[in-house]
Amino acid sequence: QIHLVESGGGSVQAGGSLRLSCTYTQETFCMGWFRQSPEGQREVVANIRTDGPPVYADSVQGRFTISKDRDKNILYLQMNKLNAEDTSTYFCAASWGRCSPTLSEQKYNAWGQGTQVTVSS
Repeated sequence: QIHLVESGGGSVQAGGSLRLSCTYTQETFCMGWFRQSPEGQREVVANIRTDGPPVYADSVQGRFTISKDRDKNILYLQMNKLNAEDTSTYFCAASWGRCSPTLSEQKYNAWGQGTQVTVSS
């Protein structure tokens, strides 16, 4: 059973940067990050797969970078030029199957406990 633990969240001013980390016990074909508002609205922000380039949501394209250190079993999300709309709880996640070609339709089989990101304007 895969186990994922996020870290690196915090509070930052608009325009600032944060790097989220996620340690995982097992690599899967498709891994990613999603964020969820207190109202329950979920948005997948990025996916990384073993056989292709990362994919990003339009809302974070050019600002966020997903990467993976396979030697250390760590998934990263580098977030730059943060704005208030990025405030959310961020989760790293894994899917046993292939990444969905459409991020909004991506389903995951496992995710961590989440880490809070708060951006003040």
